[in-house]
Amino acid sequence: MDITVTPKKTAGVERLLQVSVPVADVKAAEERTARRYANQARIPGFRAGKAPAAMVRKQFAAQIRQETIEAVVREAYEAVLQKEQLEPIAQPHIHDLSFTDGEPLSFELHVEVRPEVTLERLSGFSVARTVKPVGESDVDAQVEQLRDQRATWAPVTEKPMPGDQVTVELATTNDAGEMGELKEYRLELGGGQAIAGIEELIMEAVPGQTVERTVKWPDDFPNEAERGKSKLARATLKDVKRKSAPALDDAFAREIGDFDTMAALRTTVEADLKKHAEIDADAEWRTALLEQVIAANPFDVPNAWVAQLVEGYAQMYGIPEAEQPKFAGEFRPLAERQVRRDLVVETIAKREKLAASEADIDAKIDEMAKARGTDTGKLYASLEKAGRLREIERQITEDRVFAWLREKNPMA
Repeated sequence: MDITVTPKKTAGVERLLQVSVPVADVKAAEERTARRYANQARIPGFRAGKAPAAMVRKQFAAQIRQETIEAVVREAYEAVLQKEQLEPIAQPHIHDLSFTDGEPLSFELHVEVRPEVTLERLSGFSVARTVKPVGESDVDAQVEQLRDQRATWAPVTEKPMPGDQVTVELATTNDAGEMGELKEYRLELGGGQAIAGIEELIMEAVPGQTVERTVKWPDDFPNEAERGKSKLARATLKDVKRKSAPALDDAFAREIGDFDTMAALRTTVEADLKKHAEIDADAEWRTALLEQVIAANPFDVPNAWVAQLVEGYAQMYGIPEAEQPKFAGEFRPLAERQVRRDLVVETIAKREKLAASEADIDAKIDEMAKARGTDTGKLYASLEKAGRLREIERQITEDRVFAWLREKNPMA
């Protein structure tokens, strides 16, 4: 196909091309389509494939025209890719298509291509690696969290207090002063699940009692129409449960795991917190270094990749369709940074031959299996089924890339 391609935009990752297909090629495609219809068409009074060509063309004119356009555009698109040596990364867009009998078929092709990431500067950056110190208060907080996880809830017959779980029926008056229908709620008092006035009302009752009084809605209430309003509120307290946490003694330590004493548990907790502090410090150093690398080596990123990432996160977080445009607007900068980060890592890995091989992945899974005390083959099959092999490959590659960057950019 002897097409004519006129570039209209070639900078960055976007390509905007004006494409023109000669009349002869359009006619040839139209003839091929018409012959196929003539060979297959069933018209009353004629055997299949025996109807006059002119009659077939007239009866199926719209279908022949549409299929001709689709065939010509498809062939022209493939010719453009070859002629311009393009590697599109997403579905192209066709604009301003023009198809008039006896004239060339023309259209505007908009396509995004893989960005050219040169990374001319990868050294000379200064990034501090700061490890957050782990103190006694951090250990106390972690132990308290373990304790809280093993707390039990028991019913009480007295008035509830902050921290208690309650089952309560609530109702309020409307603007006309009419009391609404009681609705049941399960709340943890002090957790911000109800406004302060409602919680105070609930804490005036004992289980089985109904109380009511006027409650003022806060001035910063999420529903603007309700802000500052005063309403009569009614609460029927059905039950109260209070948390009972175990004592922090050696028996608790043995319940948590293979620890004879609380001192042994605290030692392990402290070591674990320090390990995670090191991991967090590495992650923060990597992020800060990449920000400097990206700032020193600007490049465009394809909108299609950013949009795909935003869409993926919206699905993962279960964002309702009506809220997705707002989510996309807020999340887009983060998604764009992620795309840039991935491209930098991928480019360095390719240039310096740091990408993980199948043998590297096998060795990593073998190491994981030994650490877990399980069979390597079974673990590999499980990871493959869960689609996590790519994740392991990416992690090995990233670790190598950042080790390489660390040699070029010693930590401050």
